Amino acid sequence: MMNLSINFVNNFLIWIFSLSAMLYDTTLRDGEQTPEVCFTPEQKLEIAIALEEAGIDEIEAGFPVVSSREMESVRLVASNVDSKVFAFCRARKDDVDAAIECDVDGVVLASSLSELHLRYKLKRSFEEVFEESMNVVEYAKDHFFVSFTTEDATRIPICRLRRIYYEAVERGAKRVHLSDTVGVATPELVECYVTALKELDCELLCHFHNDFGLAVANSLRAVVCGADRVAVTVNGIGERCGNACLQEVVVALELLYGVKTGVKLEKLYDLSKLVERYSNIQIHPLAPVVGSNAFTHESGMHVAGVMENPSTYEPYPPELVGRERRVVLGKHSGRKSVEYKLRELGISYGGRRERILNLVKLLREEGYRITDDVLKVLCELE
Repeated sequence: MMNLSINFVNNFLIWIFSLSAMLYDTTLRDGEQTPEVCFTPEQKLEIAIALEEAGIDEIEAGFPVVSSREMESVRLVASNVDSKVFAFCRARKDDVDAAIECDVDGVVLASSLSELHLRYKLKRSFEEVFEESMNVVEYAKDHFFVSFTTEDATRIPICRLRRIYYEAVERGAKRVHLSDTVGVATPELVECYVTALKELDCELLCHFHNDFGLAVANSLRAVVCGADRVAVTVNGIGERCGNACLQEVVVALELLYGVKTGVKLEKLYDLSKLVERYSNIQIHPLAPVVGSNAFTHESGMHVAGVMENPSTYEPYPPELVGRERRVVLGKHSGRKSVEYKLRELGISYGGRRERILNLVKLLREEGYRITDDVLKVLCELE
């Protein structure tokens, strides 16, 4: 019995580590739907080029029918990057016509087929909206690669959703989306939906929102269960609580699951800062991968460990994702911390280490930040 269990685990691990997953970036569309975010065409192009350079091979550039300037933005991205460029469209012919003018590679056709949306948003019958949507799929397939999605998919019964997507594939869709529009899916639910939808003869992309803080976890579960792609945004920006965060999904897939994403990890930080600047949404200091505290240490216990072997308190080297290690001084600092900072600043401390450490603790508990300039002043005191 024990041997059977070991064999099962080994086979499972071999399967996991043979997986690959590709990302579909929607920073320029769903990310831009963050309240008060509005990218210029030039900013969209710069972000798209940075995404491409980081290894993202599919980029959703925008929603062309929104405005003439949005159409210009999508067209600009489509004509200047080699990654495949998608436009977002409602399942309406005029939306598709706007995308045609942008010369994109593909479209995401979005319908609203959950009972909640049909009853309260559209106030129309399922049959009417469904048939209209399928007609648009047939129209769009003659112009591009068609991805079809219904909003609120994770609140549509699985059997009904499979029937909807089966018909979309029959009409010409090459990919369907599992769209968790209000972030209510759990990893267990994701497994059920992905398993069912993988039986269809098409690609499956999963798109998760973060209203319950599960967007990254759901994306990882989707990949493990066989999803072909997951949708992400840089820094996790997006409506309400945002989308699955690109850098968190990538690093978790690559380092925890051994899944190849094709993304250049060393590009993640610069990409994050670029989107932070243009979105004007500040990265939280505790954010994984790109937050200012991700590789910053104050605790004396931690610094002592890191100085001997960084893996004692860092899950992966900061250089891997374009970062540097940082030590700051404060209430919890120890002798090793002071030594590290003084060496970093090129200051010889002789026998003053204990006195400097005591002053650091005293000042920090009085509310002062111990910057490098403050530390230099402390070292000059007799």
